[in-house]
Amino acid sequence: MPAGNSVRRAARWLRRLFFRIVVICAVLLALPPLAVVAYKWINPPLTVPIGWEFLTGKSPQQTWITLDRMSPYLIAGATMSEDAQFCRHNGIDWDSLQGSIEAVREGERARGASTIPMQTVKNLFLSQSRSYVRKVFEIPLALWADFVLGKRRILEIYLNIAEFGPSLYGAEAAARSLFGKPASDLSRSEAARLATALPNPKARNAARPSRRHARLARRVEGRIRAADPWLDCLS
Repeated sequence: MPAGNSVRRAARWLRRLFFRIVVICAVLLALPPLAVVAYKWINPPLTVPIGWEFLTGKSPQQTWITLDRMSPYLIAGATMSEDAQFCRHNGIDWDSLQGSIEAVREGERARGASTIPMQTVKNLFLSQSRSYVRKVFEIPLALWADFVLGKRRILEIYLNIAEFGPSLYGAEAAARSLFGKPASDLSRSEAARLATALPNPKARNAARPSRRHARLARRVEGRIRAADPWLDCLS
C-alpha cells in the first residue's frame, strides 16, 4: 500500500505539473496578440532587442514620436527600401515568401521576404535569430497586427522601435545622434541613408556611409521620388 500511495501521489504531482505548464504556455501564447490590441492606443514600453541591451549593460537610446513628426522622406525611404508592397499586402507578401521558399528548396540563399509587419512583431515579441520556428509565430502575428493596428499605426511603431545604428532605436534618436537634428527635418539623402542602414544597423553608419552603403542610399533616393503611388494607404 505505501508503494501504491507513492505512485498515486507522484501521478497527481505530474498531472498538476503538466496542467501548470499548459496554462503557462497558453498565457505566453495569448500575451502577444493581446498586447497588439493594446498597442493600438499605447506605445510599446519595451521590445526584445531593447530589453536585451538593458540586460547586457548597454544604454539604448529611444525617443518616441508620432508618424506626423517624421520626415516624409524617411517614411517613404524606409517603406520603399524594406517593404515596397506595404500598402498592397495584408501583413505578408505571399509572392515574395513563396519565392524565398522555392529558392531554399533549390539550394539557393533565401531571398528577403520579411515585411514591415513581420519585422515589427519580431522586434516586439520574438527572438532575433533566424529560424523556421520563429516564422511559425511571426506570420500569424504579422497578419493579426496588420489587421488590428492598420497601416499608419504599424509603420509608426516600426519606425520607433527599429534599430538604425548601434543602440539607436527609432527615427528620432537616430536622427538626433547621427545628424544632430529631429527626424522631422531629415533631408531626402539623410533619410535614404538611414533607411538603407536598417538591414544591418550595427555595420552601416548613416552619417558616414561606406561606398556600397552610399550607392544603395542613392538608389533609394530615386525610389523616394516615385513613392507616392505606393504609399496611398498612409494618406
